[in-house]
Amino acid sequence: MTDEESKPYDIPGATRPGVTIRVDKERCTPPPRPRTYGISEFAQRVGRHASTIPRWERDGRITPQRVSGQRYFTDAEVRQVLQPGFDESARQTIVYCRVSSPGQKGDLASQVQAIEEFCRGRSLAVDQWIREVGGGMNLQRKKFLALMDAIERGEVCALVIAHKDRLARFGFDYLQHVATRNGCIIVVANQESLSPQEEMVQDLLAIVRTFSCRLYGLRRYEKTMKDELAGGGG
Repeated sequence: MTDEESKPYDIPGATRPGVTIRVDKERCTPPPRPRTYGISEFAQRVGRHASTIPRWERDGRITPQRVSGQRYFTDAEVRQVLQPGFDESARQTIVYCRVSSPGQKGDLASQVQAIEEFCRGRSLAVDQWIREVGGGMNLQRKKFLALMDAIERGEVCALVIAHKDRLARFGFDYLQHVATRNGCIIVVANQESLSPQEEMVQDLLAIVRTFSCRLYGLRRYEKTMKDELAGGGG
């Protein structure tokens, strides 16, 4: 492991004051660094022309960070503009645990226990624990949608999951993109043992059933069309 890979990732607001989370790449997936924006990209994010930003700074509406004389902005400044009065200190660190069926309650309990140890080992203060029962292929899960809505509102600073497929069986990269765009860091513990193989089999079978039904429907449609054409030709 290189020195760069072993550097601690500081998640603002996710830990108690003065505490940072050290992410060991051999044990878990390191979260992306918090996003920063140059003046042009920041202006685009808030829907204004770049020439407006220095005026806002002079008026005291925003206070950008500076490195070597160059301005840069964070998602906090984006929320400051788009959501006036937003309370940054109220942003939460959330743990999301999921299993596919009610019969896996034991797996859910083990998942929660493992993440408790993971967070405790990194001095990560958790504000909310979400436990959900539902298939990874189902993106209409009630608690999952509520979580994604909270992320898009900027209310979540860090989301901790045991494995990528706890959020969804497919499409994690897009979900992480949405989270990053809204200043939320997803911490993946990479607990492979907490991602039951039976769930993957169930999800794959669901895909097969979906396409089988579509294929059957196409065959019925094809037969109907042939019958109608044959009748018309008579």
